Amino acid sequence: MSDIIKHECGIGLIRLFHPLEYYQEKYGTALWGLRKMYLLMEKQRNRGQDGAGLGVVKLNTLPGRPYMHRLRDNKHDPWTSLFKKVDKELSQVQKSFPDNHQEAEILKQNFSWAGELMLGHLRYGTHGSYGKEACHPVIRTSEYQNRSLALAGNFNLTNVNYLFQKLVELGQHPKFMTDTETVLERIGHFLDVANEHLYSKFKKEGYSPAEISQLISEDLNPIKIMKNAAKSWDGGYVIGGMIGNGDGFVVRDPNGIRPCYYFYNDEFLVAASERATISTVFGLEAEEITELDPGHILSVKGSSGKVKVKPFTEPKEKLSCSFERIYFSRGSDGEIYNERKELGNQIVPQVLDAIDDDLENAVFTFIPNTSESAFFGMMQGLDAHLNKQKIEWIKELGDTASEEDLLRIMSMHPRAEKVIIKDVKMRTFIADDNSRDDLVAHVYDITTQTVKQGEDYLVAIDDSIVRGTTLKKSIVNMLDRLKPKKIVVVSSAPQIRYPDCYGIDMSQIEKLIAFQAAIELHKDRGQQDTIDRVYRKIMAMKDEGRMHERNVVKEIYDPFTEEEISAKISQMLRPTTLSCELEIVYLPLEKLSIAIPNHRGDWYFSGNYPTPGGNRVVNQAYLNFYEGKNERAYQMSLGF
Repeated sequence: MSDIIKHECGIGLIRLFHPLEYYQEKYGTALWGLRKMYLLMEKQRNRGQDGAGLGVVKLNTLPGRPYMHRLRDNKHDPWTSLFKKVDKELSQVQKSFPDNHQEAEILKQNFSWAGELMLGHLRYGTHGSYGKEACHPVIRTSEYQNRSLALAGNFNLTNVNYLFQKLVELGQHPKFMTDTETVLERIGHFLDVANEHLYSKFKKEGYSPAEISQLISEDLNPIKIMKNAAKSWDGGYVIGGMIGNGDGFVVRDPNGIRPCYYFYNDEFLVAASERATISTVFGLEAEEITELDPGHILSVKGSSGKVKVKPFTEPKEKLSCSFERIYFSRGSDGEIYNERKELGNQIVPQVLDAIDDDLENAVFTFIPNTSESAFFGMMQGLDAHLNKQKIEWIKELGDTASEEDLLRIMSMHPRAEKVIIKDVKMRTFIADDNSRDDLVAHVYDITTQTVKQGEDYLVAIDDSIVRGTTLKKSIVNMLDRLKPKKIVVVSSAPQIRYPDCYGIDMSQIEKLIAFQAAIELHKDRGQQDTIDRVYRKIMAMKDEGRMHERNVVKEIYDPFTEEEISAKISQMLRPTTLSCELEIVYLPLEKLSIAIPNHRGDWYFSGNYPTPGGNRVVNQAYLNFYEGKNERAYQMSLGF
């Protein structure tokens, strides 16, 4: 993606089913699980570079010994920085016990991170704090193991104000009005309720307080706790949790918006945001790894290690985030790789139209790095198209075809060149738009002498075009230095028309180039009244408390075809100094489901939000645009 946006975080949960001695004997180290957690985070680094966190719960600790530990970091390469601190502590333990520092029991008693239940998190911040305190896991501590709670999530809730008020009604005094705080305190509340209920039950049965604590640990039910806690949640989420008694869980939202996969055997359980990560770290085949169903909880008991997968809320239509497949997730997953290739293949007809079917005088390239798979698919589609043409040409030659003619036809292939090079990495903490604009011109470079000047079409595919800032301020100008006949920029995703509120940092609709183009088309055609009418409709719905009922902003796009909006975008993103023609081509929306059939969450493109909160957010985003308010359309998160 040429535009810089921030998006979904990554989580990992590991539960070991044997004492640490088992892993020491079988794998040569009692810290086998901790090493796997490091790899799990390293392989998901694409999901978060603003912060990292690690939590560990030790089972069967003696009184006076800490049972829950947490470490967070927000430095450059935070997961690496975090584990350097872990290694530093390990070195200190080894110096203290030079003769037996590898023994599992020594590590269990003296090394904070030698535990059986681990929770890792990688953070991509959007707005708000970038401090260490914004990193997960977040914790709720108690002197009672059964009440201590650690959470790490990939989530964003759209109804934070409502949830905050519910906490206040319960008598709580939350410190922050964020989805992170409300989720922690709501789950914590029902964890307390469960503890109090069980305590009363066992006390009536005559057990001592010490006995009751153990009985509560055995009877705590994370499934029931989450059923109560998540009743009012609206949004997309995968949340991992650890209770101090060793219970662990991972929950996924009812529409399956956010991704989650898991695997377990008699040695360990692992859950993570990406299937390819689990496959790589644990040496598993993709078919062995299970996707956590929408509205389900994966839970494991601390006392017995028993694993359950059950619904904790009513599952709804599965509308998993299609942007996960287009851009966010690692392309090493075979299904994702093939889907991205198919996105490139599906846009071939539009590409051929843009170059007047002149493959002989066209050069094809991609905008690094995540569009490479779509580029391969586009090239294969162009090859298939050219092969059909070759058959017709050979037929036309008939018996008069010479070996030279046949060789010339058979050797024809679409020309692929690595024209665009990503020269530097711009740090993602640069969030200010003006600063970003000044820097994007230096992110990319070009390979010279790859285009026949004045003769070749130059086609560059990107996986998506959100704001178009980098295209206009950097890439198109650089490509123009090669002096092609025409520049065609291809998006393997449809036009991004609507803001996201479930994880991607696209909360302000006025920053989306497709929305800007639609507004300009209304103005060009003297249809300012439509812009005003949509505003009045939304204001009326707001006054009546009905903004969640439907997406009124769709009416902004209704008068125009996709082609008309694409043409306007091409005009708006054309630099004033450009010396050749520019055309922006998008994947038609109806072809998205052909390429990605099992992840149909397409609200960014279609405006069909899976939850009522999505409609509320898009309508509020329009009000903000109309009223000139440069702010988010929903309550910020301190880190998802």
